[in-house]
Amino acid sequence: MRTLKYLFIGILFGITMFKSEAASWFRIYEMFRFEAFHMYGIIGSTVVLGILIVQVIKRFNITSFYGEPIVFTPKAKSVSRYLFGGFIFGLGWALAGACPGPMFTLVGAGFSPILVVILGSVFGTFLYGLVKGRLPH
Repeated sequence: MRTLKYLFIGILFGITMFKSEAASWFRIYEMFRFEAFHMYGIIGSTVVLGILIVQVIKRFNITSFYGEPIVFTPKAKSVSRYLFGGFIFGLGWALAGACPGPMFTLVGAGFSPILVVILGSVFGTFLYGLVKGRLPH
């Protein structure tokens, strides 16, 4: 039953990504060339919505699907950490034409070449798991 909840949420997320054109390579390309506001509007509205939802969760002590409390732990602030991570994420996004969210949406929409990107991201995650103990966090 739990899996069905997550499957339904994933399908809803994929439909939203596809219908809003957030999974469109053309829209992503427009964004990186500063030719259209479309993607900035989507990203900006999700950031604002995320901030509001986190505040609601904190204020009303909302629990997870399993009834467990949702805890937000502060992270150490490091400018170089975010710059380096953002650079790698942005570079991958620009080269692949998709960030991790729309990758599976594109597979569901029938764009099979994105499977190469998914395999690359799985391999990159595996490599990170191997070296994460030696990286400054």
